[in-house]
Amino acid sequence: MGDKAGALRRKLSPATIRAQIRDEVASIQPFDEMEESHQADALAWVDSGATPPKHLVSYFAVIDGDNILLVDHRSAQLWLPPGGHVEPGEHPRETVRRELFEELKVVAAHEIAEPLMVTCTTTVGLAAGHVDASLWYVVTVDRKQSIQFDEQEFAGVRWFGYSDVPLQRSDPHLRRFLAKLGVSQFGQQAGRVLMSQGKIP
Repeated sequence: MGDKAGALRRKLSPATIRAQIRDEVASIQPFDEMEESHQADALAWVDSGATPPKHLVSYFAVIDGDNILLVDHRSAQLWLPPGGHVEPGEHPRETVRRELFEELKVVAAHEIAEPLMVTCTTTVGLAAGHVDASLWYVVTVDRKQSIQFDEQEFAGVRWFGYSDVPLQRSDPHLRRFLAKLGVSQFGQQAGRVLMSQGKIP
């Protein structure tokens, strides 16, 4: 993992990082027509070389068995997977590692695999109005591990059983993500396929 992780940590030229981000988005097998549309939108934006109003975000679902860790995000006023904006010259998987430590003081115990999902969503809450092109990654963490969250950004963090996830107060695509992850009440087949492809650690 060392050589690959080091390569992702190095700041890259705009053309190189754009090509790598394009590969990251293109690696995703769309779950449904909505994701196919979001993927096409994200790829067109990356290819254009445009700057905001879209923002590239690395979301990461922190999971342990049948549980997912969500953060009570002060700005969005929603329970969300942790994540953050990809910095210029930064690979999105390095964003996952950086934000995982900055937001939760956790170091990933495994290599970050390709993203599982891509969505394009207009933000809500206190920072409403721009569109986030979000790559959804999966990080496995032991629930017993100590979590020290960023209290300025989050009002709290909590492990939820999949059946207890507050979907009515979360990202509008979290239900579809859980289905694609293969959570039993949403459909297991997708999860089996993605695990065999190494996209779920």
